[in-house]
Amino acid sequence: MRLTRAGQALSSALLLSVASAQSQPASIDDYIWYGCRTEATSTRALNSYSYADDGMTLETCHDFCSAKGTTYFGTEYGRECYCGSKFQSGSVSAPASDCNQACAGDSSEYCGAGNRLSVYVLNGTDTSTATSTITSTAAPIPVATNFPTGWSAQGCWQDGPNGRILPTYEAPDNDNLTPQSCAQLCDSMNYTVSGTEYYRQCFCGNAIYNGGVRGKDDSMCNTPCSGDSDVNCGGAGYLTIYSKGTPQTYQPPVVQTGGLNGTWTYQGCYNDNLNNARTLPWQLIFPGTLTATTCLHQCAQFGYAAAGLEYGEECYCGDPGDFTTAGSTKQPETDCNIACAGNASAICGGGSRLSTYFWTGSTPLYVFHYPQGNNAGTYSNLVGGVVTPLMTMQSITGKVTFLEKWGTGAANSTGAYELDLSQTGNFSRAWRTMHLKTDVFCSAGVILPDKAGRQLTVGGWSLDSTYGVRLYTPDGSPGVPGVNDWEENVSVLKLQRGRWYPSAMVMTNGSVLVVGGEIGSNDKAEPTLELLPTAGPYLYMDWLARTDPNNLYPFLAVLPGGGIFVGYWNEARILNEVTFATTKVLPNMPGSVINPLSGRTYPLEGASVLLPQIAPYTDPLGVLMCGGSTEGGGQALDNCVSIYPEAANPTWTLERMPSKRVMACMAPLPDGTYLIANGAKQGVAGFGLADDPNLNALLYDPTKPVGQRISVMANTTVARLYHSEAITLLDGRVLITGSDPEDGKHPQEIRVEVFTPPYLYSGKPRPTFTITNKDWSYGGKITVTLAAVPTGTIKASLLGAVSSTHGNSMGARTLFPAVSCVATVCTVTAPPNKYISPPGWYQFYILQDGIPAVGQYVRIGGDPGKLGNWPAGSDFTRPGV
Repeated sequence: MRLTRAGQALSSALLLSVASAQSQPASIDDYIWYGCRTEATSTRALNSYSYADDGMTLETCHDFCSAKGTTYFGTEYGRECYCGSKFQSGSVSAPASDCNQACAGDSSEYCGAGNRLSVYVLNGTDTSTATSTITSTAAPIPVATNFPTGWSAQGCWQDGPNGRILPTYEAPDNDNLTPQSCAQLCDSMNYTVSGTEYYRQCFCGNAIYNGGVRGKDDSMCNTPCSGDSDVNCGGAGYLTIYSKGTPQTYQPPVVQTGGLNGTWTYQGCYNDNLNNARTLPWQLIFPGTLTATTCLHQCAQFGYAAAGLEYGEECYCGDPGDFTTAGSTKQPETDCNIACAGNASAICGGGSRLSTYFWTGSTPLYVFHYPQGNNAGTYSNLVGGVVTPLMTMQSITGKVTFLEKWGTGAANSTGAYELDLSQTGNFSRAWRTMHLKTDVFCSAGVILPDKAGRQLTVGGWSLDSTYGVRLYTPDGSPGVPGVNDWEENVSVLKLQRGRWYPSAMVMTNGSVLVVGGEIGSNDKAEPTLELLPTAGPYLYMDWLARTDPNNLYPFLAVLPGGGIFVGYWNEARILNEVTFATTKVLPNMPGSVINPLSGRTYPLEGASVLLPQIAPYTDPLGVLMCGGSTEGGGQALDNCVSIYPEAANPTWTLERMPSKRVMACMAPLPDGTYLIANGAKQGVAGFGLADDPNLNALLYDPTKPVGQRISVMANTTVARLYHSEAITLLDGRVLITGSDPEDGKHPQEIRVEVFTPPYLYSGKPRPTFTITNKDWSYGGKITVTLAAVPTGTIKASLLGAVSSTHGNSMGARTLFPAVSCVATVCTVTAPPNKYISPPGWYQFYILQDGIPAVGQYVRIGGDPGKLGNWPAGSDFTRPGV
């Protein structure tokens, strides 16, 4: 876990302990409570400036509007802030009790509600003429006697039958108004059309909208200007127009139905904000620029098949089913009557009304599959637990290591335990107690390529733990307890730099690369990398320093072309394996439709795996990342992204998931699919910083078309939040463990579950095999003997030995080597080189018609770094080379 710095606390976490008494404070700094107001008619009540944030408080809205110099600020829907110096037409007072929605970032205060604004006014303001004469801090209207160069009179125009004909900008009322001063103001703001109306009103724009028509004469513009009674400034419902050149005119706006390339279809005008909830969940605001095309393109980019436009500049994305869920229904078309801010000839919704479009393109944006019964797999309890692990790994003996941070479990917990899967029916024999000397809290782990398959963890929580280098040599066998324990002596063996939240990876030369982290105890970044065994100095990486703290537990992988892939926050790059200099900067990852700064690594934690490599290994290697969260607001992501880093022009491909997920875990399966499990639908990683557990498993099948690869699988009843894991076992099931949210709501979870994939319920024969050569050379021919003549298609697969923590399956890799069989004798061709298959231990499977046999561990590529002779000293066991 990483403690959250001041100012970074997740707003939704505050909702876990709602204050006993909410309030509407009498004042926020120099602004005082004005009252609860409704929205205006066909526009926002306060329409000068706005923003939305899942960390919204009255104070942050105050700071935003105060900096803009506006007289009023108002909050709405708990997360939206609006600023202005007067209320637009139609906004009226509402009972204070109507403003009853808690602020997203401070649940002890109210931030409006649906169609209700909690409004504060600058102390000392005269509010008696709030709807028309409030003093503005906009640029002062100049005293002008001449018109700007090139401006000329255009006559008297009728205003209003179809809406304002100059709706773009309305200046504060001016008791010294003249046509010249209005034109000068508009020109200074880069507008080309000015209009004066009813003594003291000035309007600006770049065209005349809503079907404005010039009168036959000037007789209706008959009200003297407040600043010069000898000339007229429009009249009741009429504007005196001046412009730079002949003004362009537009007819009243209509719904855009053309120019959508057959991909979207207009559905009608639907109501929004029922029960203080948005119909579509994702909001984007395009001040002055919104068009239907802009909104629909943005929604489609992120896989959303429903889009809604509202208030002329607001875009909402979601799914067609959201309308049914929200109870939203079609309303009269006349209710959607606001022109798009970026296209005055088109309609973009109305007040609490959505101009609604559904995706109807020939290719669906996504297709989710919903297998039933055992075809969806099953969750089941495996054994009674003794520990809440933050890291798990299956050793080459078949047993599973569980590592726990200090202070998590029982007072007498030792922090390390080993589970014998052959003894799950006998609790006392299933678990073996082991011991750690320092705290593995948020350390990294790998399985070494030495002949003993030793387990290595590095880094930790604080002090000596951050420098910790811990080794365990697995021993014993199924049913036979081992005697070895974790070995460590920080005085003899330690990292060069203390690290909390680092990542580790076995390199092609057999050494271990350790990357990033922080110096411990929620402290500053450690933007360096180093090698074990120690070789040369640690190296500073500017990209790690720049992206702290959103780059922790970066995703690492050896690439077939010889480089090292690194994915961190929303960035990725390829490093030279010798110098660690950057050889290629990859495009930034797509994130959330509402936030490009969303991320995939801790604390915005998603999960990552490598896509299958299939003999003859000529295709580029793909990287898949699923889930994550937004910076600040903690909106969990509902998508996966993938890239082929070594392609000529690599780009990220985005695919929707059926639900949001942060703190996801991904487990590669023997058949080349991937189980996605665990996590939450809201928040970020850390203690008490996420909620709404995602109990649903997903299966990702890369052999299916993009956008159609995800199946919705079985549900668990156990919340698996922060510090949960998923690893694939040799028997083809997935071990599901952990959860240490420390939120006062969900327990520290010691229950141990397994997910049984549907291939084990197929009813087809499950193959069995024997293999004598378990130490493979690159390109070697390996003989495998089947127990029976195959009755279906035979394949072989290899899964890299994994250490799982924080959604980072260090060592994960999936390969399908070439295999041929004659009767019961099969020949498997080992991967050709260290870049396709870095040296180390792999789970080896034979599959028949997609059904895996129980796997066995094999080693590929030996121990090129001679780690079997490392480290020196009597404190450590060395298995030899």
